[in-house]
Amino acid sequence: MPLYSLEEFTDKTKADGYEGVSIREWAANTISQTHTHEFAVHAVVVQGEMWLTRAEGTQHLQVGDTFTMDSDTPHSEKYGPNGTIYWAARRFSKI
Repeated sequence: MPLYSLEEFTDKTKADGYEGVSIREWAANTISQTHTHEFAVHAVVVQGEMWLTRAEGTQHLQVGDTFTMDSDTPHSEKYGPNGTIYWAARRFSKI
């Protein structure tokens, strides 16, 4: 999959119903313990690498890789030795 520019990624995810994009930057070797979010996410890694663990297993994600996750999905994250940056589009449930 080609690496999008931030503008292209924002336009694409907006067309898919996501609301804005956050730039998420993590220091080297950071670990985020198991947690959930009240929003769905579609993200692309733009620098470094990370490991995303969910019930179905662990994904090793590198530059250009994407991931999608429904809201309220338990997951943990581990970021690589050079830190990680990813762009994350969020979609909140309509009640």
